[in-house]
Amino acid sequence: MTVIDLRSDTVTQPSTGMREAMAAARLGDDVYGEDPTVNKLEAEMAQRLGFAGALFVPSGTMSNLLALMAHCGRGDEYIVGQQAHTYKYEGGGAAVLGSIQPQPLEVQADGSLDLAQVAAAIKPDDFHFARTRLLALENTMQGKVLPLAYVAAASRLTRENGLALHLDGARLYNAAVKLGVDAGDITRHFDSVSVCLSKGLGAPVGSVLCGTADLIAKARRLRKMVGGGMRQAGQLAAAGLYALDHQIQRLADDHANAAYLAEGLRACGYEVEAVQTNMVYAQLGDRAEALKAFAAERGITLSAAPRLRMVTHMDVSRSQIEQVVTVFGEFNRQ
Repeated sequence: MTVIDLRSDTVTQPSTGMREAMAAARLGDDVYGEDPTVNKLEAEMAQRLGFAGALFVPSGTMSNLLALMAHCGRGDEYIVGQQAHTYKYEGGGAAVLGSIQPQPLEVQADGSLDLAQVAAAIKPDDFHFARTRLLALENTMQGKVLPLAYVAAASRLTRENGLALHLDGARLYNAAVKLGVDAGDITRHFDSVSVCLSKGLGAPVGSVLCGTADLIAKARRLRKMVGGGMRQAGQLAAAGLYALDHQIQRLADDHANAAYLAEGLRACGYEVEAVQTNMVYAQLGDRAEALKAFAAERGITLSAAPRLRMVTHMDVSRSQIEQVVTVFGEFNRQ
């Protein structure tokens, strides 16, 4: 039985073309700065997104951590969403390793932070308070895309208040494809951006942090400190380069499959949130565990949560989405 895994877009396998590119990659010692394929990936990402420099790292968690620690010192503060990865899902690294205080705010229904609340959360210049240094946004946020006008407004707010602006762009290219713009049209508003290569883009490992030359120099030192220096990492970087050249525009297929899945589940009687990109959220309530087990017996791998997230990706076809809808319908008719 072929397994249909909808838990995340991190579960993809490298395509044949990607494997061939990895096998043919030129290699060197990246800690010495001598891996030509890593250097090419970093230069390519910096150029595409409009930054002076870039740094290849093993994971999105590390990429975001390095950005926060490069922007903020011990005892500084960053403003972030309650549901944001950098605050909720990355082990508290900013606080544990960077001694950076998070100031979390509620995420709005559209995935944004209320900029009036952001402004109100900025601390006065008073030694009683941590120094607010940074605003961190996420795009996409639970599958929702931040509009360009909102991003521009957030950028103006940070400039007016002397803050830096970081983007957790783990799924930046999903946002760009949905908006129909170049990714650089989004990132030009930010001081740094983290892009994950192993989510919708289908690479097996790795993220890239982009920023100013000074920020990337700090991040490179911090990467060594937290154990992220890799040696002959060019094979991994080659996968990222292949993804950038071959697997961005196809994200539109994932978005279409997610919309198709949502429509099918609604027809089966499920309450499903509006879909923008490759994430579908369905309300399961106390039936989540039972559905997970029911689906597993039929070759479908799901998480188990009252608000169930399903993520479409390059290893799930339209015909497999049809199978998923059929199984959900069978479960609902029990």
